[in-house]
Amino acid sequence: MQALKALNESGLNHLQKGILGISLTLAVAAPAWSETSLLTPSTAPKDPALDQKAELTIAPAGEPAPLVQNLPLSTVAPAESLVQSHSAADLRAVTSKNSTLKIEPLQVNSIASDIEEQQVSQTQPTPAASPKPQSETTGNSPAQQLDLSPEIIEGSPVLQRWLKQVPNVLDEIRNDPSFRTRLRLGYSQFPSTNQAAGFNVGVEDVFIGRTGLTVSGDYQRSFNGKREAYGADLRYYVLPLGSYVNIAPQVGYRNLTTGNFSTDGVNVGARLMLALSRTGAADISLTQSFVSPGSNDEVGITSLSVGYAVTRNLRLSTDIQKQNSREAKDSRVGIVLELMP
Repeated sequence: MQALKALNESGLNHLQKGILGISLTLAVAAPAWSETSLLTPSTAPKDPALDQKAELTIAPAGEPAPLVQNLPLSTVAPAESLVQSHSAADLRAVTSKNSTLKIEPLQVNSIASDIEEQQVSQTQPTPAASPKPQSETTGNSPAQQLDLSPEIIEGSPVLQRWLKQVPNVLDEIRNDPSFRTRLRLGYSQFPSTNQAAGFNVGVEDVFIGRTGLTVSGDYQRSFNGKREAYGADLRYYVLPLGSYVNIAPQVGYRNLTTGNFSTDGVNVGARLMLALSRTGAADISLTQSFVSPGSNDEVGITSLSVGYAVTRNLRLSTDIQKQNSREAKDSRVGIVLELMP
């Protein structure tokens, strides 16, 4: 504000000393310019150098200006040229048909006010502080935010998991298996070997990382020693593990003994997995493989397994297996208890 006030005083003084302190006598030559009035501020300081009389002769537009003599400071021009030749910052000239020419100082105060308003308008507004999240201001617990009782949240693992972190559902569908690893122990019956009884033990689908690659192995034997088989297989599930239907080619090794017939070698085949419920609650699998394919001792094995969970980590499974070779056709059925870690 002090700078603006100084600007007002300095500009007013310069205007008064340089322009308005000079007394001008307007001599009008044409009849159309019969009257001239001059506004001179009474407060303008007198300058000795300006005491000499000066005359300003204004001629009407389109007519030649009369001669002016003995004018130390003079201007001879049509009225329109006179008004246009002065800057708006120095004079405000107003003409009329009554030949009245008024020269008055431009109000510096209005200029200062305009400058101040422009500066205020260009000032950047202070940004308002962003409101804090409701959770920070209110401090509500997850139960209060969901409008649920704490007992319901404590009894729901899904709710607890979602309150900790919202899962990526698409990633879970693609990578979280719809079936689980199973440790197997059960009873086996060999109808083709005089209904011999036996047992089986094994592990199914041990996942390698978060890929579709799994490892499986089993061992089965009759109590009379006439039937025995064991092996290990590597499977790769080609579809997303969260799918309800999946296909897995497999390759491995298998050894078979049936009475006097025995063979071993590469075991190749494929498995079709139908997951009736996610997380291994229920599924059906069908496997077809060939031991020593292309040789004289080739054996084809077809296995069907149906499993159903009785608890969160325990389920029962039924196995039906057919074994075909050039020597004989054998079969096996079994009831297996499976633990899902």
